[in-house]
Amino acid sequence: MFSTVSLEKIFSLLKYDPNDPLIFSTSLFLFLFLGFLILYNIVGKNKTARIFLLIIFSLYFYYKSAGIFFIVLIVSAISNFYFGKWIAGTDKFPLKRLFLALALILNVALLGYFKYTNFILQIIGDISSRHIDPLAIFLPIGISFYTFKALTYVFDIYYDTLKPTDSLRDFSLYIFFFPNIVLGPIDRAADFLPQIDREPFISKEDIGRAIFLISLGLLKKVVIADYISLNFVDRIFDFPLRYTGVENLLALYGYVLQIYCDFSGYSDMAIGIALLLGFKLMDNFNYPFKATSIADFWRRWHISLSKWLLDYLFKPIQITSRNLRIFGNVIALVVTFFLCGLWHGAGWNFILWGVFHGVLMSISLFFKKPKEKLYKLLRIHDTRFLRFFQIIITFHLVALSFLIFRSYEMQNVLDMLSQIYEFFHAEVFIQFAEKLPLILGLILIGYLFHFLPAKLGLWIQNLITWMPLPVKILFFVIVIWVAVQFKSADIQPFIYFQF
Repeated sequence: MFSTVSLEKIFSLLKYDPNDPLIFSTSLFLFLFLGFLILYNIVGKNKTARIFLLIIFSLYFYYKSAGIFFIVLIVSAISNFYFGKWIAGTDKFPLKRLFLALALILNVALLGYFKYTNFILQIIGDISSRHIDPLAIFLPIGISFYTFKALTYVFDIYYDTLKPTDSLRDFSLYIFFFPNIVLGPIDRAADFLPQIDREPFISKEDIGRAIFLISLGLLKKVVIADYISLNFVDRIFDFPLRYTGVENLLALYGYVLQIYCDFSGYSDMAIGIALLLGFKLMDNFNYPFKATSIADFWRRWHISLSKWLLDYLFKPIQITSRNLRIFGNVIALVVTFFLCGLWHGAGWNFILWGVFHGVLMSISLFFKKPKEKLYKLLRIHDTRFLRFFQIIITFHLVALSFLIFRSYEMQNVLDMLSQIYEFFHAEVFIQFAEKLPLILGLILIGYLFHFLPAKLGLWIQNLITWMPLPVKILFFVIVIWVAVQFKSADIQPFIYFQF
């Protein structure tokens, strides 16, 4: 009887539950990954066994997050593998273009159906002044990310910068690879596929960096992002008019930090977990709030998406004519970031957020030469003083954009801004610090560590690298213990799960 009950509990824990996705910050994942890592190292010398073990665990990982929709993932892998073969297998340009078009139609159709059908129905309803009930469509987790991964492979073959792999197994591993399947980084097939053939070699430095990144990501996600969201940010954003401008401004700063720690925390853990498996993924964040312009921000934020948009969207639609270069760049920027906003979510707030970034970068193009002349006239040089003001201005423009990003209704944006500008009450800050010292402390610590020199992170990483193994284990156990102290009873999915 006892064993039957135990088996039922285990089965219930391991099967798909839409309210309990398998994410890196859960104890279940840490337990399953530890067992998988032991098996992975046992079969490490056998390439075939190693790859199939990775594929099986990756498919299970996705099943535990998306249920039956793992079938969509398999369809994506098989179809894009053959599209790549067909594109590479013909010398006739019209056929190449046809196969590319078919690949685009299939991928965009899958993404469009799951992600944008109800949004389109809503628009139709608004235009026709009719109420149209939304369809019961479940958005498969990570579909935006693995669709872009698949398209990367097809595009690179079409542009003749990548030779297609002959192995459906290897390509499937590229698409299924569990560390980055649901939230990126959106790595390139050209970088990932060659790593499959190599026998995993994990150096002492790799282990140190992996522990550092997994620990950092766990602390970012659970201790900072989840805690300030549940205990402060969400409350203010839900009812901004109940609070003063001080609380609204702090909530905005808190949300900017929350979305950074949430998303970069996942990327840190994904890169660290991949390192323990012998795979190197690209970095996805590089201190984005140190950016001195919006363009610089996008060179530092969600780097894998920024490079994807640059290579596969901006450059193909860019007008390179000398006389029309600036206007061509403006058109390409606005279109690219309009689609970037739409990629993030089926909502006008996401589209407005994307267009806002495109317009800001377009304005900077027009003012680039006049700004240089003004700096020269005023003898303003690229000093720390100038960079400080550039960082402050850029950060607040980014914060304003994330206010739009977070608010599904524009009235919410207007309410928060009106409270900040018309009902500020600076004296409330002292009361806030007295009543919510932990929230204020976490926000300050989060920004402090972000703006400290990057060398500090490298120093901590090197320190972990040279720790004896028992000390490494103790360090990681302490990190987990700290995370548990802040963890809420309910699982908090990563923000980008909805995209």
